[in-house]
Amino acid sequence: MQHYQSDSTAELFVCEAGNQLVGFAHVQLRYDYVEGTSTSPCGYLEGIYVKESHRQFGIGKKLLEVCEDWSRFMNATEFGSDVELDNETSAHFHESLGFKEVNRIICYAKKL
Repeated sequence: MQHYQSDSTAELFVCEAGNQLVGFAHVQLRYDYVEGTSTSPCGYLEGIYVKESHRQFGIGKKLLEVCEDWSRFMNATEFGSDVELDNETSAHFHESLGFKEVNRIICYAKKL
């Protein structure tokens, strides 16, 4: 059973194997618009990583499930994430766990 703080708008969950950190997931509530959603707040996967040597064991899936559970606990009814256009590994991970692509964008910046 997980226990969450109700006064936080972000959490970091980690996975350890022995005394070694092998993965993490950062989740946050977003109150601004999240592509493809219509409610606020929305749980948002800000980042997730599992060491390559520990992939394919369900660690990423479990970390995502904990982030989704935390988001539900925080009264979010939708969950979002993003992936760089060329990050096919991350895109496959997201799609394999039920995410649906809702938009593609190109961001621009310039120095003033």
